[in-house]
Amino acid sequence: MFQEERLISIIDYLKSNKRITVDLICELYDVSRDTARRDMVKLEEQGRIVRTRGGAILPTLSKEVGNYEQRLQAESSSKLTIGKTAAGLIQDGDYIMMDASTTVLHAANALTSKHNVVVTSSIEIAAILTRKDETTIHILGGVLDSKHHSVYGAKAIEMLNDYHVDKLLIGTCGITEEGLSAPNEEDSYLVRAMIQHADQVIVLADHSKFGKRLFHRVVGFESIDILVTDQDLSSEMREKLLASEVEIVLAKGDDLDD
Repeated sequence: MFQEERLISIIDYLKSNKRITVDLICELYDVSRDTARRDMVKLEEQGRIVRTRGGAILPTLSKEVGNYEQRLQAESSSKLTIGKTAAGLIQDGDYIMMDASTTVLHAANALTSKHNVVVTSSIEIAAILTRKDETTIHILGGVLDSKHHSVYGAKAIEMLNDYHVDKLLIGTCGITEEGLSAPNEEDSYLVRAMIQHADQVIVLADHSKFGKRLFHRVVGFESIDILVTDQDLSSEMREKLLASEVEIVLAKGDDLDD
């Protein structure tokens, strides 16, 4: 077996078994310890594993977050379905808050309710809502993030102190059994502040976000009221959410709790 074939096989093994040792690589592929170590060095240089004492694991930290256009294209059909379902949770006259998630953007686009007041950190969502009749828009001030088409910073958080809404719609870059995570503190601080000023917190997360852990923890499940997603969850994730009394809603409209 050539090295590249072996490296692919090692990664496949790790996806199923979480950890592999030097001795096991020798046994599985009938190679020397020096060859096994070279394989692990190669995989580490490629950023595909993290070496541990005597072995290796897959990286648990997700580091790559695309720009706005890339995020908008990723899992676009799932986000569209989730957005439509989330929009159905908004009633006429609701005061709502929306973060700059591309999934939340689909919810904004799908809104059919009337007389809503919306606070948002997203310039794209604000633009979409200008086309909705009888909707009042408040856009947060602060520093403009040109990569993600959103506003952040101390000024944005300060402005939130003047608002309180019925419902908050947020997305997430990653969701594990420990809760939601984001690539940086600025995103986390703004979302945390939004949560403090909403009666109901609705998280929109497609299947690709589950199992991904990013650099900064945003909140645990105790801060969430409803999760809207597009696929059935693992039993461990479902139990964790239900233990925190989070209502789970499938994007096709079926409630997993029923």
